[in-house]
Amino acid sequence: MPFHLRLGVLAPIIVGALVGGLSCAPAAEPLSADQQAFLDIYRELIEINTTESSGDTLRAAEAMAARLRDGGLPAEDIKVLSSGPRKGNLVARLRGTGVRRPLLLLAHLDVVEAKREDWDFDPFKLQEADGYFRARGAIDDKAMAAIFVANMIGYVRAGYKPERDIILALTTDEELSDSPHNGVRWLLQHHRELIDAEFAINEGGGGALRNGQPFRLAVQLAEKVYQTYQLEVTDRGGHSAAP
Repeated sequence: MPFHLRLGVLAPIIVGALVGGLSCAPAAEPLSADQQAFLDIYRELIEINTTESSGDTLRAAEAMAARLRDGGLPAEDIKVLSSGPRKGNLVARLRGTGVRRPLLLLAHLDVVEAKREDWDFDPFKLQEADGYFRARGAIDDKAMAAIFVANMIGYVRAGYKPERDIILALTTDEELSDSPHNGVRWLLQHHRELIDAEFAINEGGGGALRNGQPFRLAVQLAEKVYQTYQLEVTDRGGHSAAP
């Protein structure tokens, strides 16, 4: 099943609607400049295949780095770091006054597999249908990644100078629990100074709109874990309903 992202769901994810999310207005209503800028970033990121089998998170990281440079963030504050072929991470920093320790904005670039034959349309082409966005990664987690990139550009263009640096980290291999390229783990091991922060905002939780206005923001406090067991049973054959 493809993920769906309702147009109005974006606004609560943008904490405080600093750049502005897409609304539930009719499709015929023209987008604002900020909304169109976000949509362009979102579409580009969605349409870069970042699956493990044939995708390329390094390409996605480089594309978002180019967006940030074009948006005015100094090149020296944007780093693309690769841990292997087709494995890329982006770390960018908006410099504040330094009164407080940094805030880390964290999202991942990789997506789970999407076989074309399992979908009614190309999973790596963003579609808008019946008030929803449809594509692989439309929510998990390219919506958040694109929002963070758009917000960073918005901060730069507004001349925003926060009390703390804002660090953006877009990482690879979050969907692969045993990958040696897991971006968060790899950055902590090799480039911790780039992402060291007082606290971080990551995926999880969610929000909703009422009459076009944010009215609920959920905060996730924990994450499920799993354990794999192998069970072998031997017995005489028989009817499954009467062992």
